[in-house]
Amino acid sequence: MSTQLSTPVNRQTVSALSQSKGEPAWLEEIRTKGAELAETLEWPTPEKVRIGRWNLTAVGAHKPQDAIASAEELPEAVRELAGQSPAGLVVQRNSASVLRQLSPELAAKGVIFTDLETAAREHGDLVRKYLFQAVPQDENKLTALQSAIWNGGVFLYVPKNVEVELPLQALLYSDDAEAAFAPRVLVVADNHSRVTYVDNVVSTYGEAAQPVTKPTIVEVIVKPGAHVRYATVHNMGDNLVDLTVRRAVVENDGRVEWVIGDLHDGHTLSETQSLLKGNGSSSDAKVISIGSKSQQMSLTTGAVHFGRNTESDMVTRAVMKDQATAIINGVTKIEKGATKSNGQQTEKVLMLSPKARGDANPILLIDEDDVKAGHAASVGQVNPEQVYYLMSRGISKKDAERLIIYGFLTPVVTEIPIDAVREQLQRLLERKLEG
Repeated sequence: MSTQLSTPVNRQTVSALSQSKGEPAWLEEIRTKGAELAETLEWPTPEKVRIGRWNLTAVGAHKPQDAIASAEELPEAVRELAGQSPAGLVVQRNSASVLRQLSPELAAKGVIFTDLETAAREHGDLVRKYLFQAVPQDENKLTALQSAIWNGGVFLYVPKNVEVELPLQALLYSDDAEAAFAPRVLVVADNHSRVTYVDNVVSTYGEAAQPVTKPTIVEVIVKPGAHVRYATVHNMGDNLVDLTVRRAVVENDGRVEWVIGDLHDGHTLSETQSLLKGNGSSSDAKVISIGSKSQQMSLTTGAVHFGRNTESDMVTRAVMKDQATAIINGVTKIEKGATKSNGQQTEKVLMLSPKARGDANPILLIDEDDVKAGHAASVGQVNPEQVYYLMSRGISKKDAERLIIYGFLTPVVTEIPIDAVREQLQRLLERKLEG
């Protein structure tokens, strides 16, 4: 891909975008500030992956979309991903909202589940309070650019002491390579609340689509005693560069769980991090990925312990085939004063081709003595002894290898909280493994 490092927007273009949507003045100001920052800041520099060689500026233009009355009106290619009678559903096409649904019971309890643009107009004080609390605008060119051009997005707010039993779902899909695809997700779980959020991120461009860059920022705010489970599956074409930053701020006794299926076909920069600010806070992250063809991926999972008695666990499992490359980083940071904390991580890479490359890099940064921390990492091929054992039971070599690969990935697949999404993930695994 070509190298394009200039900034594709400026103050005037994002101001016009904001005004065309009727956004509040404070949001227009944020967008224009992001455009100015993007002109001076540098792109992220992930280890051993030169994203400067990717096309990073093909961000497209905002294109309004017609609303639909129900998920039945969705194209057949994505209709099944909307789920069956969910408690809440947000659907966006090319980062423009086309459908918003929330059960009357949850709405009566004060739950807000809508697109972020609508939330900024109708719940401005709430959105303004939490936006950019986990991922600041000025962190790098990616965060600044995304803060300027995001469209659609998702906003989920769960009030104090409210437990949402059924998962809330979002479907974010793109079928126009010239349209912007830059969603921003903000999840806020107030004190002692509980919620599960699941999204599917999909593209259906067809053959020979032009390059697309998808910058995405996810912010999760977990207030004291709250519990958030965040699950996502990415399934997009090889013409798309996926740049996604996910970050959670977790307060006293709060908990965040990440379940991430990075099954994108194009180049990927994925960073998922939990900031354990409060005493007794905890984080659990499970990431699965399959690389194929000449795909390049940088997958980083991290936890930063600030509070006392905090716990984190991170598991990443990746399968590399063809000439795919993956740099997998696990970063556990325990700050001074985070006594009695415990951080564990595991990164495992299974390579199916001699030309594939997978690096697993466990990183422990410990500034406190009274803590526990551990890591495990492995990079290897399918175990021939396991294949031989299965073949001795009458199973063909191809099926034996497939069973071993599925078993390798099962610890993450089984964590998907919705049957339909888990089944979709399994289909994607089969597609990518079979080529």
